[in-house]
Amino acid sequence: MPPLYVTTQGAKLRYRTRRLVVEKDGKEIAAVPAVHVDQVLILGNVTLTTPALSYLLESGVDTVFLTLRGRYKGRLVGPMGGNGRLRLLQYRRVADPEWALETARAIVVAKLHNMRTLLRRYARRLGEERLSEAADRLGELIDRAGRCTTVNSLSGVEGRGTAVYFSVFRHLIREPGWSFEKRTRRPPRDPVNALLSFGYTLLAHQVESAVRATGLDPYLGFLHQIAYNRPSLALDLVEEFRPIVVDSVVLRCLNNRIILPVHFVVNPEGTYPVLLDDEGRARFIREFEARLNLSFKHPDRDERVTYRRCFGLQARRMARAVQTGEPYRPFRVR
Repeated sequence: MPPLYVTTQGAKLRYRTRRLVVEKDGKEIAAVPAVHVDQVLILGNVTLTTPALSYLLESGVDTVFLTLRGRYKGRLVGPMGGNGRLRLLQYRRVADPEWALETARAIVVAKLHNMRTLLRRYARRLGEERLSEAADRLGELIDRAGRCTTVNSLSGVEGRGTAVYFSVFRHLIREPGWSFEKRTRRPPRDPVNALLSFGYTLLAHQVESAVRATGLDPYLGFLHQIAYNRPSLALDLVEEFRPIVVDSVVLRCLNNRIILPVHFVVNPEGTYPVLLDDEGRARFIREFEARLNLSFKHPDRDERVTYRRCFGLQARRMARAVQTGEPYRPFRVR
């Protein structure tokens, strides 16, 4: 089921007659059958009534609170899943240096592979030699990742690969009026970076929801080291989906004029130099959801899936790997 996004500022989310109802100024502006909702994302100044909170907690509906810029504020968490044995095994795998390194290596190789695949697709379509050269450099880094003997050195290879990828990202943007020099975060310094950051935030919470559903601890990862309040395992699984989900959506929005420069408020001297306005945010969420619901043949399963389903499949693959000790198989596009 697609999530329920509540973005109208000053709105109130209610639970009434088996429906989740969004109201503003006492008027109903949206309503969906509650049984059809398995995730709610609240952006900005939105109020939840006590009956709505009770329903979401009792029904296990993942409810995430974000700022309008997409920064994570928190989530409703009901009773923890009962699979204590799985989490115990996860703790042991994290403490096993060889298994942790092998798992981190698989994640990095998949991320580099998927970035290379995206660049090759655009190189064929656009005839850009620079894209082919960058894809070749990513291939060299994939080989180097296979020889890394520590997670720190592996992270260094991943960082170099990301730098190579974003050094040519501007050549993927064909519509005039956009500039992109490099990847900037916290805060993003231009509209393209703002879209990338917003998309990665949405992706991370989708994947974290899938990780939690398996009973794994989202805070104990293999590539991303343990840090306070960081869902490291969810961020691990995000890596393989960044280019093929978020970057693809950003490029579609820019190259098809779905999002325009007028959808941004730019204040270079402000704490947040670039802000996406309400209309731009709604358009991006619509395209992001369309991407998650896109049906395609899974690269190593004989079935058609959506990216949303892939998040769950990868979380369960990780759970099986943790339980059996077999290598984790990440998602790699062809």
